[in-house]
Amino acid sequence: MAERKKPAAQPLLSNNDFRNTQLDLFQNFLCNTQHEGDQLSNTIDLWDNIPRYSISRQAMGKLRTAEGFLDLHELTFSYKGNRLKVIIQPARIREEDGKTTDYYPSASEELVEDALRKIAAEQQRGFFDKTNFRSGVVFSLYMLREELRQRGHSRSYQEIIRSLQILSGSLIEISSDEGNDMEAFSRTNYLPALTAVSRRKLSKNPEAKWVAQFHPLVTHSIDALTYRQFNYHRMMAHSTQLARWLHKQLSLKFTFASPTTTFNMSYRSIKRDSALVNYKRERDGIEAVSNAFEELQTKKVLQQVTREEILGPRGKIEDVKYTLHATIEFIREMKAANKRLTAAVDNSGTAKKSR
Repeated sequence: MAERKKPAAQPLLSNNDFRNTQLDLFQNFLCNTQHEGDQLSNTIDLWDNIPRYSISRQAMGKLRTAEGFLDLHELTFSYKGNRLKVIIQPARIREEDGKTTDYYPSASEELVEDALRKIAAEQQRGFFDKTNFRSGVVFSLYMLREELRQRGHSRSYQEIIRSLQILSGSLIEISSDEGNDMEAFSRTNYLPALTAVSRRKLSKNPEAKWVAQFHPLVTHSIDALTYRQFNYHRMMAHSTQLARWLHKQLSLKFTFASPTTTFNMSYRSIKRDSALVNYKRERDGIEAVSNAFEELQTKKVLQQVTREEILGPRGKIEDVKYTLHATIEFIREMKAANKRLTAAVDNSGTAKKSR
């Protein structure tokens, strides 16, 4: 019988992985004060367009088998005019009573990932290793819990550990869905690697050092400069997952915001691409989207939202077109993000030429 090969060990991180040009560009925000910088983080172009946290814990409870298992979850979305397909394999977690239960990543895991990316923007916390094509963050449970608490999303240590287990145990496959033979271009865990070092039980040692490796699409974004700075603090303050999704979408796409420009979104495209509008009655879904836009107005992301209903036979609402006007605050944020991206591209090109 052939001897089973052991998986190759991950190479140790070096000092260069915590200080290099690409990482410096990722961590340095264009802002006037330290307080403003604390409000900012990076949103990742393709990765943050994928509806990867769309099933609530309540919905999971209805989908599980009696044994606690969940099936693969499939959905499609549109990205820059291309139709993509996502298959999510849930994480299998051993409960305290010894039983195993499947979990899809949901809203809590999304908040944890966003907080990890914010921590990675701090000096000596984030790392980028181009040679081994990996990026990630060094953190402690206390640090992560405090970051979540300060943004209005308090979690216990046990809840945070559970979210980290789900993120490292869930597999996501992204492929083209254009009617031809599909070729997967990404198939890996949300967090491909997660390690912790502690002499005591991890849940009782909040200062233990953890290392989480980000998804390859995040690593690619850091390398290719396809991320954008945005008001992370304001996004985290939204009360609904849908409002947070809309805020990220606007931060990625409404890059030309000005007092004279508008941005259009439709109910159908929001429902398809977020996978968060799951209601039996269409009117309830439309109301949820409209309420999310109202929250973005309250939080000073949008100045005005006009709505046009597209009616079908017998006056049935077939779609809703939303025309969005940005606030002065959001316009300033977009201009700063554009300026920072231009400077990052220039600095990256200069660094490459000097090598």
